[in-house]
Amino acid sequence: MIWKRLAAGLTVLTMTACGSGAPATPPAAPAAGPLAGVCPATVVVQTDWFPEAEYGAYFHMLGENPAFDSDAKKVTAPLVDGGAPTGVQLEIRYGGPAIGYQQVSAQLYADKTITLGLVSTDEAIQNSAELATVAVATPLETSPQMIMWDPAKHPDVHTIADLGTKGVPVLYYQTDTYMQYLLGAGLLRPEQVDGSYDGSPSRFVASGGDVAVAGFATSEPYIYKNELGEGRSYDTDLQLVADTGYPMYGQSLSVRAADKDALAPCLAKLVPVVQRSAVAYATDPAPTNDVIVAAVQADAGSVWSYSPGLAGFAATAMRDRKIVGNGPDATLGNFDTTRVARMIEALEPVFAAQQKPIEQGLTPEQLVTNEFVDPTIGLPAP
Repeated sequence: MIWKRLAAGLTVLTMTACGSGAPATPPAAPAAGPLAGVCPATVVVQTDWFPEAEYGAYFHMLGENPAFDSDAKKVTAPLVDGGAPTGVQLEIRYGGPAIGYQQVSAQLYADKTITLGLVSTDEAIQNSAELATVAVATPLETSPQMIMWDPAKHPDVHTIADLGTKGVPVLYYQTDTYMQYLLGAGLLRPEQVDGSYDGSPSRFVASGGDVAVAGFATSEPYIYKNELGEGRSYDTDLQLVADTGYPMYGQSLSVRAADKDALAPCLAKLVPVVQRSAVAYATDPAPTNDVIVAAVQADAGSVWSYSPGLAGFAATAMRDRKIVGNGPDATLGNFDTTRVARMIEALEPVFAAQQKPIEQGLTPEQLVTNEFVDPTIGLPAP
């Protein structure tokens, strides 16, 4: 993610901002609905960054007049299913800097008021021994993580492996587990990668596009093209890390492993709501993007900014690159356990080398489940 982004014009909505000088108006009490008495009165979802289009499925479930709290870094509203009340509240908490850059799995265990968190497959594997989580749905079919470069400076580079062959310097976040996979697979070389990247475009700009940078296919390409200011604009090319043999499920909706059985009645009703919301957002993202942009702009003093143009680009990129889509069948949100097994196989030696052993004998079934997914819910065929 990029550290500081330039915001475009404000989208005006009738919403309440808390903790930013405006009087707080509590969200309307939810009416009776199918989740009342089955799920917690407030379903708390912990994200791994500030509001953005990747969380469209969850922001689409916010009812009218959401209350933004810039002090607590969260948004709250009645949880709705296609606009209909479900009988509970939804609280979406922001991650990244908002939680001191902690992994979501760690935050889940540090704060038991959180119902579900967004945990990627590699993080779940990494923490399987001490902070075990189970993913119950995956609105993102493919992780948007990528490495991008300037094709004008590197006309012979078409893949991440080409970056390795050409020795192009690659900037990445030190916490990005996939880099250890890319190095172990020989696609990149230790001497060319730099884990001190903080998301700022300054080093890319200063190099004149000589370096490659890690990020998300849903954000940095648009920002480097449209939002750097001072007349700077870069057309970039990229490859998804997933296309290198790293089939991670990104930001999957997950629970603490020990809580799964107790939450099962809730999850059986809630997960299909999430699936329907993901389909609705992918089909018509604009209204929800307005809410996402408003959430960012209501966050007084935040280092994060998010423009309407970026939100629209992200929604389109997710569909075009099949970051959001059905699985190998006609279902949106389910898991292919062969992909999870591949991730375990790829990462077990990585974490062993770091002296951070994973759960012994770890299986895909310990990390993901399709038991709550409705197989009839999916995006229509194009």
